[in-house]
Amino acid sequence: MILRYSRPEMVDIWSAATKFRIWYEIEAHACDAMADLGVIPRENADAVWKAKDVEFDVARIDEIEAVTKHDVIAFLTHLAEHIGSDEARFVHQGMTSSDVLDTCFNVQLTRAADILIADVEALLAALKRRAIEHKETIRIGRSHGIHAEPTTMGLTFARFYAEMDRNLARLRTARDEIATGAISGAVGTFANIDPAIEEHVCEKLGLKPEPISTQVIPRDRHAAFFACLGVVGSSIENIATEIRHMQRTEVLEAEEFFSAGQKGSSAMPHKRNPVLTENLTGLARLCRMAVVPAMENVALWHERDISHSSVERNIGPDTTVTLDFALSRLTGVIDKLVIYPDNMLANMNKFRGLVMSQRVLLALTQAGVSREDSYKLVQRNAMKVWEEGKDFKTELLADEDVLKSLSAEEIEEKFDLGYHTKHVDTIFKRVFGD
Repeated sequence: MILRYSRPEMVDIWSAATKFRIWYEIEAHACDAMADLGVIPRENADAVWKAKDVEFDVARIDEIEAVTKHDVIAFLTHLAEHIGSDEARFVHQGMTSSDVLDTCFNVQLTRAADILIADVEALLAALKRRAIEHKETIRIGRSHGIHAEPTTMGLTFARFYAEMDRNLARLRTARDEIATGAISGAVGTFANIDPAIEEHVCEKLGLKPEPISTQVIPRDRHAAFFACLGVVGSSIENIATEIRHMQRTEVLEAEEFFSAGQKGSSAMPHKRNPVLTENLTGLARLCRMAVVPAMENVALWHERDISHSSVERNIGPDTTVTLDFALSRLTGVIDKLVIYPDNMLANMNKFRGLVMSQRVLLALTQAGVSREDSYKLVQRNAMKVWEEGKDFKTELLADEDVLKSLSAEEIEEKFDLGYHTKHVDTIFKRVFGD
């Protein structure tokens, strides 16, 4: 985690203090369930809750771990220092370290998912607002980076909304899939601990019991979770790339908000660079960086090994913190994005009506000309626009072969911009509903 790209609420989920608090709650709830079953004395379970307001000493736990070389044992030793060794003797009864580590990790991922879901909901609100605002703002659509046919800025925002709405559904599914816990003991057989204890702990922590664990929760769940985060990151980059293109000097259809006092370059005072969306492109790469290691964590040896542990200690906090920051930053970019409708119209008209070529092609075929001949007629006039700077409509009106099939009025009608926006309402209804 880098503080520059972090927000406090998400960072707090991954703090040592939060981790040890969750470990404590797992152990305390497990003791309650054991006492209910008569496995341990009720007074011992109650004694564990004496530490409910304790702020665990991270430095002390680290000091103990330096000797034990085992983080869970270090924590349990520190817990016993607070509640007394005799009272703590039934803590962790029949449990294994992974019961604590995996259940805690999934609690953290679930909480992180809740923040990310809220982030996407905020981004969706911004995209919807801008889509409605620019529903009819004409701009040129591009394929291969080349002018294609007219679209609207509202449709651009709407397609990003639809993509992020799919991501919202993916995140909710990922959250649901990762929200499991396991208190099943060594190799997951419940030999030394009753399944009812797992059910109790999971209920208290807002999780579902893992249907079958080994000594760990299956890592296909985590692979799916981080794959989802990678997809969200790619969608962020998709939006950021479009904005970066629109801000290019020779395009300038939109640009990031440039605040008073902001500087674009240490060398060139005139610069206004798309620094936020360039930053988002980089952050998206970091989010995707977690996907392959998470996939590789699925294949563990037998009932358990710890090859996944070092990976998850990194990608858990790093990916969720980075994605949280990126989503928040993108929402700010969309909220304040400066749109230049006049430049959009000027760009579309840069090649003097060329973008209406398909309408003319279709009109010729409907008038009885073969598709091959229609294409030749339209293309030969279009090439004059590319190569000689001619006006497309003027060339068509002067082409005797075209005029044999289309009247001047019919050609004029093919340059009506409204033709390309007639179904915007239908698309908006599909995306946003009524």
